[in-house]
Amino acid sequence: MPATDRADQRLAWTRQALSDPALALQVASADASFRSYWRTASGGHSWIVMDAPPGREDIRPWLEIGARLAAAGLHTPAVRASDADLGFVLMEDLGDRLYLPALRDGDADALYTPAIDAILAMQARVPADGLPAFDEPWMVMELELMPEWFLRRHLGLEPECEDWDPIESAFRAILNAAHAQPQRFMHRDFHSRNLLVADDPPGVIDFQGAMRGPLAYDLASLLRDCYIAWPDARVAAWREHYRRRAVALGLTDAGEAEFARWFDLTGLQRHIKVLGIFCRLAYRDGKPGYLADLPLVWRYVREVGNRHEEIRPMVALLERAIGGGDLTRLREA
Repeated sequence: MPATDRADQRLAWTRQALSDPALALQVASADASFRSYWRTASGGHSWIVMDAPPGREDIRPWLEIGARLAAAGLHTPAVRASDADLGFVLMEDLGDRLYLPALRDGDADALYTPAIDAILAMQARVPADGLPAFDEPWMVMELELMPEWFLRRHLGLEPECEDWDPIESAFRAILNAAHAQPQRFMHRDFHSRNLLVADDPPGVIDFQGAMRGPLAYDLASLLRDCYIAWPDARVAAWREHYRRRAVALGLTDAGEAEFARWFDLTGLQRHIKVLGIFCRLAYRDGKPGYLADLPLVWRYVREVGNRHEEIRPMVALLERAIGGGDLTRLREA
């Protein structure tokens, strides 16, 4: 459908849903997928319209997961109207005070404490029945984005046979750590650009990709965020605060050292994947702005990976491939 036709359809649907023939829509935000978000005011309230073009996005998972989260007491946008066939959702406007700028300007403890509480609430109270499993085939599929898009496409390195040994050994250690953990509801993208500053609890968005997966994943996504970094001592303190709460809730009986290893290796699964995803967004999807965040993601892979013997050889391979290159620059085909 041409963009103008989609815009007309989106506006007409929103006007009908709110019984307001005079309202207008303004861009609220877009994300890494085909979804877009639009803001309008009507009846003394501000509303958000999610536009998920059919054939490219499906709003049904978003609606179903959102209902689970809301039933468990999480703060998700309340839905006023939806049409799965057209791909539109009219929802409560939680505002635009994302965690990311608030973390940079404010008290991180005051923001991370309720965010960690939200993770624990999801894991303790949100059922994972019927969700896709974050299993070995899925994790391998994600990990393999790194050699395909980061090594080959972005760095121009075609791995030789001997290069695959350190890569595969690192992947195996990461997979084993994920398998060793309790498997619970997993938001899968729980970070500072998907959390909104609101009355406790924080606003939680972008949850449609939820799966059943390893306990430490969402915590690593939050504390080793691809968009902001913290000193190791602060991350360790937040991690231990979470672990003690999780033990008290019966989510795990892992000790501090065991959980720290889970946290590191599960976070590496995410960051290795993101090296590939950010490059795929740049080269395949025409969104080169994501390359600006590659240096922080690579820093996590290098620093955390070098703490673990099984990961260190892969880190050395990536260091050789990067050399002194600028990770934020597009490579010509």
